[in-house]
Amino acid sequence: MSVRTTLVGATTLVLSAALAGPALAAAPAPGAAGHSATRRAVEAAVEAGVPGVTATAKDTHGAWSTTAGVGNRATGAPRSADDRYRVGSITKTFVATVLLQLEAEGRLSLDDKVEKWLPGVVHGHGHDGRAITVRRLLNHTSGIFNYTADEDFGRTYFLADGFLRHRYDTLTPAQLVAVAMRHKPDFAPGTSWNYSNTNYVLAGMVIRSVTGHSYAQEVTRRVIDPLKLTGTSLPGTRVSVPRPSSRAYSKLAETTTGPTYDVTKLNPSLASSAGEMISDSADLTRFYRALLRGRLLPAKQLKEMKTTVRIEGAPNIGYGLGLMDRTLSCGVHVWGHDGGIHGSSSVAVTTADGRHALAFNFNGDWAGDSDAVMEGEFCGT
Repeated sequence: MSVRTTLVGATTLVLSAALAGPALAAAPAPGAAGHSATRRAVEAAVEAGVPGVTATAKDTHGAWSTTAGVGNRATGAPRSADDRYRVGSITKTFVATVLLQLEAEGRLSLDDKVEKWLPGVVHGHGHDGRAITVRRLLNHTSGIFNYTADEDFGRTYFLADGFLRHRYDTLTPAQLVAVAMRHKPDFAPGTSWNYSNTNYVLAGMVIRSVTGHSYAQEVTRRVIDPLKLTGTSLPGTRVSVPRPSSRAYSKLAETTTGPTYDVTKLNPSLASSAGEMISDSADLTRFYRALLRGRLLPAKQLKEMKTTVRIEGAPNIGYGLGLMDRTLSCGVHVWGHDGGIHGSSSVAVTTADGRHALAFNFNGDWAGDSDAVMEGEFCGT
């Protein structure tokens, strides 16, 4: 599964999911001798049209980083291993972690109805917060319509004419949810699976209702600060990316051809708790290693997080609570998430024991094979 943005078509989703093919027959995983296959995959992404790539892997032999292509098309400046970048839906794992911590503290139950914490919010055109649990928000089985699939929203914020006029708009979580409520649900709660960014906007709102603090405050206090993730931030309405960083590029079109736009500056409130976060590759590998090793959640909650829903058409993918389980061609399981937002496509994954992790970013959203980079690192292909 590749959860990344292409921005191809008005209803193609920023922060959305696209299914990958099935896993192939098992082959031996690479030894610790090197990362040459990863390096080749990174270079191939640039040859395919991605302006630049930055990647970092961490295993028992230490950290390794590589870059390719450019971070700034105007100056030719290269990408840096220390680049900070918008991580899109990788934000979802952080949000789910906070909610599972709150469950462990007895402050909520994942089986609480959304209506309990957000009365009257999930209502209209068949949506009913009294029938949807917090758990169904986190594993995308709620059936709630995805606000980024709304055609008007897509034209306004994803395509060139709209984006260039509205890139600095501030949107509230309530406004994003209201977009979704204008549509019918995708299905009855619990009867199917569909990736919906609205679920995680609501999850962030639940965190505020339970704690009295914004989801950003709770993620910072509970995850970012304890792990010393110095390159990670929740920008809110800040339009810039802290340095060191590269520029981000998009076609802002329904095709992968045509002009390329610098989309580095934007107001990330359009993504909210579904995908506003900024991070770097070192921080992301540290976060997922800590999560899978049980440093952030008790065993019970980590087990819940890793309890996955199978996805039709993707037998090698399972989606848990803000966490994906992916079986690669060599039989290796990696846990993590992908994320896309204008001009930025990112992946962060680790093995279940946290011993081998990878995070990388493309600073363009219309090209490149992220699965090939993962296959290179964990399977040597």
